[in-house]
Amino acid sequence: MADLVSNRRAFHDYEILETFEAGIVLLGSEIKSLRNHGGSLQDAYIDIRKGAPWMINSSIAPYSHGGGPAFNHAERRERKLLMHKREIETLRRATQEKGLTLIPLAIYLNKKGIAKVKIAIAKGKKAYDKREALKKREDTRAMERASRDNS
Repeated sequence: MADLVSNRRAFHDYEILETFEAGIVLLGSEIKSLRNHGGSLQDAYIDIRKGAPWMINSSIAPYSHGGGPAFNHAERRERKLLMHKREIETLRRATQEKGLTLIPLAIYLNKKGIAKVKIAIAKGKKAYDKREALKKREDTRAMERASRDNS
């Protein structure tokens, strides 16, 4: 289950509170482009509209062998996500809380070869939280390096 597309920046900008898995409605040229790692989740977010989750502002590059613009997909179109009603209601309630947002973390293929999206309920980090996390990571790396050198 290797990621086709991942949103590594999300872990830096947000504190991940809870994750969900959702199906995604894709066109044929979109899945082919994703298999060639032609996508980006930077600046993408999830919105609940009329009882259904939609992934907005995600980018899937046009398929290189798609036969030109007439047969290819729009790069930044809104894509519908498929989830159970209970999960959708949980996400909807989370978005109504102040400071919480829904972001896609990754698009990957499951064991059956079906595209899935990993969604997170996240809370934005402040600048000082980001610096603190970076410092903590550097400190642990330094301690690991020191213990490895002493062995």
